[in-house]
Formats: sequence, C-alpha cells, structure tokens
Amino acid sequence: SLHQVDSTNAGRVLASDAAVFLKKSGLTDLVLGKIWDLADTDGKGILNKQEFFVALRLVACAQNGLDVSLSSLNLPVPPPRFTDTSSPLLLSGTASSDLPWAVKLEDKVKYDAIFDSLNPVNGLLSGDKVKPVLLNSKLPVDILGRVWELSDIDRDGMLDRDEFAVAMFLVYCALEKEPVPMSLPAALVPPSKRKPLSVPGAMPLIPSSAKEAHQSLPPLGILAAKTPLTQ
Repeated sequence: SLHQVDSTNAGRVLASDAAVFLKKSGLTDLVLGKIWDLADTDGKGILNKQEFFVALRLVACAQNGLDVSLSSLNLPVPPPRFTDTSSPLLLSGTASSDLPWAVKLEDKVKYDAIFDSLNPVNGLLSGDKVKPVLLNSKLPVDILGRVWELSDIDRDGMLDRDEFAVAMFLVYCALEKEPVPMSLPAALVPPSKRKPLSVPGAMPLIPSSAKEAHQSLPPLGILAAKTPLTQ
C-alpha cells in the first residue's frame, strides 16, 4: 500500500498524504496521532519506508484492540484494514460482520455465568447491578466509566449478555495493564450488535423509535473518519 501514498516514489511519505491514507483505517484522530508520533521517530513529519510499515503495524494493533505502543509491534496481528473512501460500498464493510469476535468462547462461558448470577431481568442487567462487579475490579473510576460507555453499545443504560461480556473483557484487559480503548474496536463489537449499515439514502427518514435510530449508528468514530464529505 506504500505506492498508494507515495506518489513521487521517493520512498517516503509526507504527513499530509499519510494522514489521508491512515484516516481510512477508521481509527480516531487521537489514536492516529499517537501512531504517527511513534512511527515518525525523528519528528520530521515524513515517514520513510520502514517508519511507514511501523505505522501500518500500529494501525493493525489498534484495530485489534491492542495497545498502540512499540511493544505491540512484535505481537501477531492480522494486517491492517483500510477502506477506500471513494467507494460507495464502503459503509457496508465497516461493521465487518465477518471479523471474529475478540471475546473467546471459553471466556464468554465465564462471563455468562457471572451475568446469570446477577439476576438479569428480561436478559438485561441494569447499571446498578453491573456497578458492584465493575467496582470489585478495583480499577480507577474513570476507567470503569469508559468500560461502561464502550460496553453499553445500544446506549439503553442496560447490558445484555453480549454487552456484559464486552465489559468484562475490557475490565480484564485493564487489569492486565492494557489501556482501555477510546472507541470500541470493530473486533470487540459483538456479532449480535453488528448492523450492516444502510447506504445513505436508503434510510427511512423517520425512525419508528429513537432507540432504533440509535442502533443503526455505527460505533463512534468509524463514520466520522469514513464518510466522504461530499455525499
């Protein structure tokens, strides 16, 4: 993908060109800024080939929910995913429904057992029931707040079984000293919550309920980076 960005073939990539390309990864500007800082080792605002590959590796790490740090470079991750913003089919691919869920089956069984022990009502746990479990982790309250924000994917103030698994997964990551991401990586979105996004124009203008409208929104941050301004 270097030739896509390096139009002059000088073997280096300017910040402005790389920024446009890296935006296609769907990561937030905050994360991309961090990736750039790590890759642009001499701070010249230009990446050579080696540094550009470091940036690509870090994008892959971030997309898979790993820490954006040089220590993550040795971890095995699938190649980074970029969408071509000029393609109208772009939106259908963002939720990448074929991506394996980051929560492993054996862990899910454990999380489900905790979920059931908290007496869910209609398959949902209220914030009051989840809070003690989160606090029990002894993690800082601001981290727990972010865990809740990320795991309550449909923003209804309750966690269903899958959302609870996301919360537990994030708590365990944080306990392993891995930073909790600012926005939920695609791989962490439960398959049950991955909605194929409708192409602009196909959306009914008035959603039948506010909740439905909310569920059709992609995870925060994906759309901002992905939607071409001229539609």
